[in-house]
Amino acid sequence: MQQSSGWRGSADIWLQAAYENLIESGVDAVRIQPLAKQLKLSRTSFYWFFKDREELLSALLAQWREKNTGNLVKQAERYGESIIESVLNVFDCWLDQDLFDTHFEFAVRSWALQSNDVKAQISEADEIRLAALRSMFLRFGFEGEAADVRARTVYLTQIGYISMKSREDLAIRMKRIPEYVRIFTGKSPEQRDLLRFYARHNYTQEPYEK
Repeated sequence: MQQSSGWRGSADIWLQAAYENLIESGVDAVRIQPLAKQLKLSRTSFYWFFKDREELLSALLAQWREKNTGNLVKQAERYGESIIESVLNVFDCWLDQDLFDTHFEFAVRSWALQSNDVKAQISEADEIRLAALRSMFLRFGFEGEAADVRARTVYLTQIGYISMKSREDLAIRMKRIPEYVRIFTGKSPEQRDLLRFYARHNYTQEPYEK
């Protein structure tokens, strides 16, 4: 993909505009002429960076895979001294849009309702993410079926949040974190685990006490 700047814009500018339209209005809004008008660029400048609309859509999906699947896997594989710390590492994804873009996730899952190819990519991403979460539980001594069910519980709970477009005040969600940890791991979090997690997300309210 050719990179350039100036009056033609750049591949990143076109891709960002496509992302914004996908998030706001769905895949049908990701079309060359409306994007050109929005960016105040000529339609022909698009073709300096992308062969056609399909290549632009493929770039969007690549960005989604790299960010959401890539970061979730990295967080699941990140060092943790306990399963509690490792689960909280994964929870970082649900609270940090730089790690996991929930709006992007919803938009791509909605797009999959119109495209068998995107549906297949969603299924592949789900399996990759679940495998990473299973491996995380296996790493801490959970046996096969238990690791699988706990991984699914962690993952499908969050996908449910996304699919329902559920919104929680940060303070409310943070108060629920200890109970989520206990449900997902079977262990109660220590205050030091919670303090580290709260600090990462700039949450200063008094932490949970057992």
